[in-house]
Amino acid sequence: MLNYTLRRLLLAIPTLLLISLVIFFLVDLAPGSPASEIPLTVPPEVRMKILEALGVNEPIHVRYLLWLKQFFWVEPLNGVDAMFGTSFAEGMQRIISYQSRSPVFSIIADRIPQTLIVIGTAYVVGVLIALPIGIYSAYRQYSVFDQFGTMFAMIGFSVPTFFTGTLFIIIFAVWLGWFPTKYDTTLSVTDWDSLWKQVRQMAMPVMVLGLANAAAISRYMRSSMLENMGQDYVRTARAKGMSERTVVLKHVLRNSLIPVVTVIALGIPSIFGGAIITENLFGVNGIGSALIQAIRGNDLPMVQTLAFIFAILIVTFNLIADLIYGMLDPRIRYD
Repeated sequence: MLNYTLRRLLLAIPTLLLISLVIFFLVDLAPGSPASEIPLTVPPEVRMKILEALGVNEPIHVRYLLWLKQFFWVEPLNGVDAMFGTSFAEGMQRIISYQSRSPVFSIIADRIPQTLIVIGTAYVVGVLIALPIGIYSAYRQYSVFDQFGTMFAMIGFSVPTFFTGTLFIIIFAVWLGWFPTKYDTTLSVTDWDSLWKQVRQMAMPVMVLGLANAAAISRYMRSSMLENMGQDYVRTARAKGMSERTVVLKHVLRNSLIPVVTVIALGIPSIFGGAIITENLFGVNGIGSALIQAIRGNDLPMVQTLAFIFAILIVTFNLIADLIYGMLDPRIRYD
């Protein structure tokens, strides 16, 4: 497995380089530029100095190589004035946001805790709900529970999160008054009262995203379980006198988790990428809202960096999923 892991890591290097090239050029060549965000009242000579400080006047291949270097090798800034220098090579010692003139990674570090708390909790809740529903729905196929599980999945699939979120706000916040309509990102948990406030403000975005995640994973779980329950090894295990609990939870479930692991692992990067619609709907100051603000403000370094981070996470968790296969199924060998 070690040799396989090293081969995959080496293969990931040219893959990520190609992805970074595509991301940078697509975003850079898209309509809109930092110059459009500069007020028209700014004198032309000042405008040119601003663009020179941003580095947008450099050739595109130079900007790509510098951005790639800054992404993997962060050099310390020599004071705040370095960010506003006239020389692109001297002034931008790391990836700087066009909007805030702050390092992109500092902005991401400030926003990632909110995203991980809300989106991560929603994903965990969705998985914990989906797996039991999928397992029992397959075991009791066409039962009343299975019908309700199918209806639950169809609702989660077909209803978009912006509609579900708006509906939850109307019912639980406006009519019932149980939860706040907006997420307070300045809240600090220091005692039981602040913890309860944090739970209340997390409830609606977690329910919205948890419903969407659970709907997809439960269907994969049910389908995989049904496929394995008809295999010969299941009939053999039952013929040997094994209990139904052992057959389902030890043999069938373990083999059924292999395709589900792929779905779960490839969904984890979405936690770090944030939920753009849900975060903006509930006012969560996370990565998703940062991406929307960057797109609106033509903040190219922020968009490029977030997209590339998301690509790295997808490649990483794809590898993790492949390694978990060998733990679930002893027949899988990597040598």
